[in-house]
Amino acid sequence: MKILSVFGTRPETIKMAPIIERLKHTRGVESIVCVTAQHRHMLDQFMNLFGIQSDFDLNIMKPNQTLTEITTSILTQLKEVLRQVKPDLLLVQGDTTTAMAGALAAFYEHIPVGHVEAGLRTGNMMMPWPEEMNRKLIGSIATLHFAPTETAKNHLLRENIPTDKIFVTGNTVIDALHFTLKNSKSPAFDFIDPTKRLILVTGHRRENFGEGFQSICKALKKLSERKDVQIVYPVHLNPNVQAPVRFILGEAKNVHLMEPVDYFTFVFLMEKAHLILTDSGGVQEEAPSLAKPVLVMREVTERPEGIAAGTARLVGTDETKIIREAELLLDDSEQYKIMAHAHNPYGDGHAAERIVQHILEHHEASV
Repeated sequence: MKILSVFGTRPETIKMAPIIERLKHTRGVESIVCVTAQHRHMLDQFMNLFGIQSDFDLNIMKPNQTLTEITTSILTQLKEVLRQVKPDLLLVQGDTTTAMAGALAAFYEHIPVGHVEAGLRTGNMMMPWPEEMNRKLIGSIATLHFAPTETAKNHLLRENIPTDKIFVTGNTVIDALHFTLKNSKSPAFDFIDPTKRLILVTGHRRENFGEGFQSICKALKKLSERKDVQIVYPVHLNPNVQAPVRFILGEAKNVHLMEPVDYFTFVFLMEKAHLILTDSGGVQEEAPSLAKPVLVMREVTERPEGIAAGTARLVGTDETKIIREAELLLDDSEQYKIMAHAHNPYGDGHAAERIVQHILEHHEASV
């Protein structure tokens, strides 16, 4: 059985790595990797980290390219890869433009698609944009849907996906986190002050560009004025993120702006953090495994399980609300304990194993 895995960004690499590792050691499976390099630098960094080698590299990244250019480039180049490889199944992960275009290219070539992290929904087509549309399109195309939670499965059922094509597996990001915790070495950061509580920040969502990021940065600057905290912020390379962050926080005391870090280093920073502020999806899933409260700087999230479990809270991009909720967790130890000790709803670290087993069982049943 030939399985072609297609991905191109940092989050996809992290979440596909456990599956690719499992496929590599599965008898009867030829695992083939195609990267689009939608995020060239960050992709390469994480490929090296997890020891993944690509068989095909579309190398599509160009400065200031549009989503249309990304999509058409992937469709055009991946068509040739699919015709050469003729895989029995194409795997995509999540909700990136790479995942959407990869699934569409496979559909055009009559190749079945497996969707890792299927069924996430906000119900708002513009939040996050374009991710909500991407995952709905993939859901319409995919043959196998690997849902991380029962909530995600129920979303798919409401969209009339057959129940025997949906498999609740947990999220592979927890597999990757467990691997990292076992194999990483703690880096040395001289700027981390052990007498201050560390607030870790990430941000990159397109819907937050402009006023949203300005408001976030103003809130961070205000929080940095506290004598008992320090803020560490690995800043995404997108110019729409870099510009407001550098302008508002560049000279702020107790704020350490960094280049994007590798996954092992990021896990180390999560472990050291007292509190995490993010608009990322993966961090909402990882942080509960480390007993770290998360404030989600978005208006909606496709991961409501964390909100329901109490591991995360939505704060949007409102400056006042971000400050209020952060200071509540900094000043109220009981509120902090409630979030830190809440149950992690995102899995047990065996998602990749379940996904590969379901693929094999489906293949055996169809031949």
